[in-house]
Amino acid sequence: MDLPTPTLEPVCSLYVNLDPIREMGAGRAGQRRIIPIVGGRVEGPRLSGKLLNVGADWQTIFESGLAELDTRYAMETHDGAVIEIVNYGFRHGPVDVMQAIARGDDVDPSSYYMRTHARLETGDTRYDWVNRTLFVGVGARLKQSVKVDLFSVE
Repeated sequence: MDLPTPTLEPVCSLYVNLDPIREMGAGRAGQRRIIPIVGGRVEGPRLSGKLLNVGADWQTIFESGLAELDTRYAMETHDGAVIEIVNYGFRHGPVDVMQAIARGDDVDPSSYYMRTHARLETGDTRYDWVNRTLFVGVGARLKQSVKVDLFSVE
């Protein structure tokens, strides 16, 4: 029996606006920090709207330089539905590239790894499909924002 090979279909791009990093200090696994999510926009073929001023990225930076990304935030679609986004992933790369990102320099996203898997959830029946779809993302860290392109796994 041959199983179908999954494909990725573009859903949207998330343009996430961030407040300054709030350092928490060393935790059990590494350096901990919180990065508040204060808004942004959503543009794409299946979802569009705005990111709400709620949520944060609760990061752990391991000794190896690996950043574990653990975000929870929400969007409001162009027609008024509220969708929760829980996005978990990793960011890592060469030391000089990661230092450039930390300084806020423009860095080519292909020079480092930033990948996520997302869970979207809503009670709005118009968007019920997000409750039963798996999503993956590829991202880039900018000076005061993040861009994540989300894809559905079909």
